[in-house]
Amino acid sequence: MNPTAAESNVNLILTLELVVVPVSDVDRAKAFYSEQCGFNVDVDHSVGDDFRVVQLTPPGSACSISIGKGLAKMEPGTLHGLQLCVTDLASTRAELVRRGLELSPIRHIENGDWVDGPGEAWNSFAFFSDPDGNSWAIQEKPAA
Repeated sequence: MNPTAAESNVNLILTLELVVVPVSDVDRAKAFYSEQCGFNVDVDHSVGDDFRVVQLTPPGSACSISIGKGLAKMEPGTLHGLQLCVTDLASTRAELVRRGLELSPIRHIENGDWVDGPGEAWNSFAFFSDPDGNSWAIQEKPAA
């Protein structure tokens, strides 16, 4: 029988620290994420010809992504639904466009459909994909 959190004496804390993003060209993806998306390059390490890991972290994030060679068995472009959160989507979108990133207009869900323009709290998004087609959303959250 599995105990519920209330029944357990263990303070269970799980943090998501890294997500592997499958890419076909490591150098192209590294340039995309660092130059256009503004991610920090934390690690770029190779071991022989068959293994390379590049770890990148979005500014202000506790979770990083990893791209490379020999990391995972996912096909490039098959990861969808990754999400970043910001407190000012319009400013963030403008800066990313300035860096050359192609993003959707700011959109929100209204009556079950996507509509251009900002929505209410937690309901404003912009979308982009990396060169392989891995897709991302940027969601606006209320300022703390």
